[in-house]
Amino acid sequence: MAAPPSVNVARLTYLLVCEAAGVAIALSTKGTMFEISIATGLLGGLAVAAVFIFIESLMKGFTLRGFSTATFGLAVGLLCAWLLTRVEISTLLELAFRDRLETDQNSEVLVNALRLAFDVTLFASLGFLGAVLSLRGNRDDFAFIIPYVRFRQDSSSGQPIVLDAESIIDGRVLGILRSGFLHGRLIVPRFVLDQLQSASTADSNGQRQRGQRGLDNLESMQSAQDVQISIHDSTYTQDNPTEHSRLIETARLLGARLLTIDETLVKVANLQGADVLNLHELDDALKPSVAVGQRMRLAIVRPGKDDHQGVGYLPDGTMIVVNNAITKIGATCDVIVVSTLQTSGGTMVFAELYQPS
Repeated sequence: MAAPPSVNVARLTYLLVCEAAGVAIALSTKGTMFEISIATGLLGGLAVAAVFIFIESLMKGFTLRGFSTATFGLAVGLLCAWLLTRVEISTLLELAFRDRLETDQNSEVLVNALRLAFDVTLFASLGFLGAVLSLRGNRDDFAFIIPYVRFRQDSSSGQPIVLDAESIIDGRVLGILRSGFLHGRLIVPRFVLDQLQSASTADSNGQRQRGQRGLDNLESMQSAQDVQISIHDSTYTQDNPTEHSRLIETARLLGARLLTIDETLVKVANLQGADVLNLHELDDALKPSVAVGQRMRLAIVRPGKDDHQGVGYLPDGTMIVVNNAITKIGATCDVIVVSTLQTSGGTMVFAELYQPS
């Protein structure tokens, strides 16, 4: 995956700083017994930049919660460099060149130049690494050093959402986020990912298909450019926590909402006062209401339980039983709703063929 433009700008700036430091070192050694050519200084600066840029490229898969902004990351890097410069580098250099300092006055100039070059390189390198790490993160990464410590987040970013295995397998999460009805960074606990991986290799064919479907959905969410998703590792206060208690504790620690289709988990979360979202409740809320006396056009697709009945379906799957419509199978006709019946499987609707007066 190509690096963001901001990271490429940081790389170019760091490369120019290293090259300038190499030229400065070459000029400062001119006329001394340790004279370095400008070409050698440029090559040296290029080598140092290449090493640190290579190290940075290896770190592209990691984001540190403590680096919430590039400025903050740069400040931390510079602080680390300042602490390292408290070591008496000049004393070490003087000891290393003690014999030459007694015979060559220019060696003192060289020691000062090397000390300056070391300081510049150290500050630039650690500042560069700190800034790039923060640029690779996102605005929802607010913790620093101490796990679970989070700053107040921007209200426009939305509260984070913890996903369980069932909601990932369901597959509707990505569509809901893209529709704009739900906002926030998606968080998948590590044990949920382990569950999906274990299910994908199970002996049962049905379980294996569910696990593979969940992994495929998770891969789609990770590859989506408009969705922020991360895998979360955490420890738990209970000795032998259940799956439900781990999900609820993770959501509480992160100040997140829990998204699921597990009715039992919804009840447990509500009893414990956790913020939980139920996809089934959302689905029911979005179903169009059918009122008695409502007229609609309906395709009759099969016979009903009684000989005279025909059955059709609304786009959301609601079944409508039409009296005296057995001869209308395969046709689309106008019907009038006469009654509704709420069952455990959903709402059944009974209708009559529309007879214009």
